[in-house]
Amino acid sequence: MTKTMPDWLLTTCRLILTVGLPIALTLTNVRLLMTPLFPQAEYGLRAYSRVDNYPGRLPDGGRQPFTQADRLFWATRSIAYILGEAAVGRVEDWKFSDEGRAPAGTQAPAESCPYYGSEYGPRDCTYFYNDREVRHMLDVRAVTAGALWVWGLALVLTVAAAGLLLYAGRTATLRLGLLNGAAVTWIVLIVMVLFMAVGFNQFFTLFHRVFFTGDTWLFLWSDSLIRLFPLQFWFDAFLFVGLATLAEAGLLGALAWRGLPAK
Repeated sequence: MTKTMPDWLLTTCRLILTVGLPIALTLTNVRLLMTPLFPQAEYGLRAYSRVDNYPGRLPDGGRQPFTQADRLFWATRSIAYILGEAAVGRVEDWKFSDEGRAPAGTQAPAESCPYYGSEYGPRDCTYFYNDREVRHMLDVRAVTAGALWVWGLALVLTVAAAGLLLYAGRTATLRLGLLNGAAVTWIVLIVMVLFMAVGFNQFFTLFHRVFFTGDTWLFLWSDSLIRLFPLQFWFDAFLFVGLATLAEAGLLGALAWRGLPAK
C-alpha cells in the first residue's frame, strides 16, 4: 500500500540514493582493503619478498630482507595503527626487532638512515619508520578517520532513504534513485579505472595531492613504507576498489531494474 509522502521528501530520498550510493559502495570496498585479507592475498599473488632490493642491515653486517611473514606482520600492524587501534602503540616507537622480527640492532637500509631525526624524539635507524614515514602515517590516520566517518554517514543515509521509500511503497522513486546511484557510480569508477590504466603514476600523484599536503608522501625505495607497499601494491588496491564497486553497482542496478516496478 502506497503511503503519502511530501514531494520534497521524495526528492531528498532520491538525491541521497544518487549521491550516497557511490560513496557508500566505494568506501565499503576501501574499508575491506583495511583488513588482513587483502595484504595476505596481495603478497601471495605478487611475492614481493623476492624483489626486496633494499634489505635491512644486521648488527654483524649481514642483510635482512623482508620475508613474507615480515611483510604480513608489519602491514597488519600498520593498518591497525591507521584504524586507531591503541594496542599497537605509537608508530614512532616501533623497531625492526619488535616481537623478535629481527635481531636487536637491525637497521634500515643505509639510504634511509639520514631521514631519522629528533622530530619524534631521539631515534636512530633501528626504528622501523623514519621521521617522514611517521609523519605520513599520522596524516593517513587522520584521513582514514575522516573517510570512515563519511562512509558511516553515507551508509546510514542511503539505507535510511531506501528503507523509507520501501516502507512508503514508493518503489518507483526507489528504483529511480538506485538506478541513478548505480549510473553515477559506473561513470565515476570507469573514468577512474581508465585513468589508472593509462597513467597510474599520474593518478597516484593526483590522489596524494588531493588528500595530503606538500611532499610528505614521497619516499625513497629503501624506506619501510615503500618496501612494504610498493607501487604495484597500490595499483592492485585501487583496481580492486574500482572493479568491486563497479560490480556491486551493476548488481544493484540490475536488481532495481528487474525487481522494482517503474510506476
